[in-house]
Amino acid sequence: MAEINSAPKLKMIPVVIMTTSAADEEILKSYALSARCYIAKPVNFSQVAKLVRWIEDWWPVVTVPK
Repeated sequence: MAEINSAPKLKMIPVVIMTTSAADEEILKSYALSARCYIAKPVNFSQVAKLVRWIEDWWPVVTVPK
Protein backbone atom coordinates (compact mmCIF):
# COMPACT_ATOMS: atom_id res chain seq x y z
CA MET A 1 0.00 0.00 0.00
CA ALA A 2 2.76 2.45 0.87
CA GLU A 3 4.47 1.73 -2.46
CA ILE A 4 1.22 2.25 -4.40
CA ASN A 5 0.57 5.51 -2.55
CA SER A 6 4.04 6.82 -3.39
CA ALA A 7 3.55 6.42 -7.17
CA PRO A 8 1.35 9.18 -8.65
CA LYS A 9 0.03 6.94 -11.45
CA LEU A 10 -0.92 4.20 -9.00
CA LYS A 11 -2.15 6.34 -6.10
CA MET A 12 -5.72 6.53 -7.40
CA ILE A 13 -6.14 2.76 -7.78
CA PRO A 14 -8.88 1.66 -5.39
CA VAL A 15 -7.37 -1.14 -3.30
CA VAL A 16 -9.57 -3.73 -1.65
CA ILE A 17 -7.89 -5.79 1.07
CA MET A 18 -9.14 -9.36 1.36
CA THR A 19 -7.51 -11.34 4.12
CA THR A 20 -8.23 -13.89 6.81
CA SER A 21 -7.26 -11.40 9.51
CA ALA A 22 -9.96 -9.51 11.37
CA ALA A 23 -7.42 -7.94 13.74
CA ASP A 24 -8.22 -4.33 14.58
CA GLU A 25 -4.60 -3.23 14.10
CA GLU A 26 -4.53 -4.68 10.56
CA ILE A 27 -7.81 -3.00 9.67
CA LEU A 28 -6.64 0.37 11.03
CA LYS A 29 -3.28 0.08 9.27
CA SER A 30 -4.93 -0.76 5.93
CA TYR A 31 -7.29 2.22 6.08
CA ALA A 32 -4.46 4.51 7.24
CA LEU A 33 -2.60 3.46 4.08
CA SER A 34 -5.66 4.39 1.95
CA ALA A 35 -7.32 1.02 1.42
CA ARG A 36 -10.82 1.57 0.04
CA CYS A 37 -12.26 -1.55 1.59
CA TYR A 38 -11.17 -4.24 4.05
CA ILE A 39 -12.83 -7.64 3.87
CA ALA A 40 -12.18 -10.40 6.38
CA LYS A 41 -12.42 -13.51 4.23
CA PRO A 42 -14.45 -16.41 5.60
CA VAL A 43 -12.63 -19.72 6.03
CA ASN A 44 -15.45 -21.79 4.49
CA PHE A 45 -14.93 -22.17 0.71
CA SER A 46 -18.61 -21.81 -0.17
CA GLN A 47 -18.75 -18.55 1.82
CA VAL A 48 -15.61 -17.30 0.03
CA ALA A 49 -17.21 -18.14 -3.34
CA LYS A 50 -20.37 -16.28 -2.28
CA LEU A 51 -18.27 -13.27 -1.24
CA VAL A 52 -16.39 -13.25 -4.57
CA ARG A 53 -19.70 -13.36 -6.47
CA TRP A 54 -20.96 -10.45 -4.38
CA ILE A 55 -17.83 -8.43 -5.21
CA GLU A 56 -18.25 -9.27 -8.91
CA ASP A 57 -21.82 -7.94 -8.75
CA TRP A 58 -20.88 -4.89 -6.67
CA TRP A 59 -17.73 -3.70 -8.44
CA PRO A 60 -19.28 -2.75 -11.83
CA VAL A 61 -21.47 -0.13 -10.11
CA VAL A 62 -18.48 1.54 -8.43
CA THR A 63 -17.25 4.73 -10.07
CA VAL A 64 -13.49 5.21 -9.99
CA PRO A 65 -11.34 8.08 -11.28
CA LYS A 66 -9.91 7.77 -14.78
